This record gives sequence, structure tokens and C-alpha cells, in this order.
Amino acid sequence: MLSFPVNNVLFLDIETVPQYQAYGELPPEWKTLWNLKAQYLVRNKENETEETVYPRAGIYAEFGRIVCISCGYILGSGAEQKMMIKSFSGDDERILLYGFSEMLQKWSGEGSKYLCAHNGKEFDFPYLCRRLIINQLSIPGLLNMSGKKPWEVNHLDTMDLWKFGDFKNYTSLNLLAHALGIPTPKDDIDGSMVWEVHWKEKNLDRIVTYCQKDVVTVAQIFLRMNMEPLVKPENIEIK
Repeated sequence: MLSFPVNNVLFLDIETVPQYQAYGELPPEWKTLWNLKAQYLVRNKENETEETVYPRAGIYAEFGRIVCISCGYILGSGAEQKMMIKSFSGDDERILLYGFSEMLQKWSGEGSKYLCAHNGKEFDFPYLCRRLIINQLSIPGLLNMSGKKPWEVNHLDTMDLWKFGDFKNYTSLNLLAHALGIPTPKDDIDGSMVWEVHWKEKNLDRIVTYCQKDVVTVAQIFLRMNMEPLVKPENIEIK
């Protein structure tokens, strides 16, 4: 059983894209820096170049940016609990980060609150902090690890929880959901397609929908791992 109410957990997911649509659009200095960064991505891969791997630039906070942050929290308990979903999205990263930060500050104001994401400790949480700094915005207290002891950092990670100390193990969100018998949407994009949907299709709504579904999956996994009932689909509301 949880040592704190599940209502004190904010589940989140972010979607990121490269700063530029294509490698050829990179300014000279950025192109040089990307070429250095991409060296290990193309090592021993005859068919890959710095240009062909550029769509992966979005996973690095220095070369990418956030286009969507989706969050979810649970109200009530037991079989009738509800989940509220809210997203911050758009092409102006500073505005969406500011909106997310304002919400997080208000939400975490009372009691001991937690953040939870899948692979959040390795990706979502540090990426958010880096992009906040780059955009010259303050890091909200709940997100900020600076000066805190490990046990003072209220960050939860479903992938980390699933490792049970096995640090070499990587388990994707979809794999873990399937292993735990949690239904996941099969009619959607995956993370590797986000850059194309953003830059070529210019379909932000599709990315937001994908991001929100991942937040629901993270929450359901967390509930299942803690022997709590899942949220019924009809009890999930998008604000």
C-alpha cells in the first residue's frame, strides 16, 4: 500500500521535437555542435550520417524543445475515482512552460506532493529543468532537485520502480502496460513519429492526444503496481 494518498501524485509526460525542421536549416554554429553530438549516434553505422539522425535531436534539451506537457491527477478513491487531464502545448515553448510552472506551483502548495513519469528521472524531469533555465524561467520547487538530499526529492518513476534495483533494465511504457494487463491505444503515433507529425503534418492536436494517453497509461501502471483499482475510462476527463 502507498504511504501517501494517490491524490498527491501529479502524473506527467512531455513531447519534444528538434529546434529546426531539418538538418539543412541549422545555423552554422549549431550544425557544428550537432555534428559533434551526433558522432556517437552514427558510429559503426554505415548508412547513418549527422543529417539522417537529426530527427533524434529532440531528445536532447540543448537541441530540442518541448511542444506539449500533459498532466493528470486523481480525485477520490476506489472504484469511482476520477482522473483529470490538462495539457500545455504550442509553438511558443516559453509560454507553455510558464503555464505549466504556474499550475505546478499552485497544485503543490499544500501537503507533500509528488511528480510521476515513466523514465521521468532520466528524461522528463531533467529535460523540463533544462528548458526552463534556457527560457530564463524559475524551476518550480517540486521539480527542482538542487540542494536537496535524495530522500527530499519527491520524484516517482514507473520505469525506475519496475527495475527493483536492476539498473541495466529498460522497459518501455507500452511493454510494461501490456505486462500488467493495462490496455493501451493501438491507433496512435509513437514517440519516434512526433517530430514528423509536428514538422511535416503540423498536427499539434495529434501530439497532444498521444501525450495525454501516455499520462493515463502512466497513472494506471502506478495504480496497478500499488494494488490500487484502475481509473475507469468513463471517469477520465480532459480539462
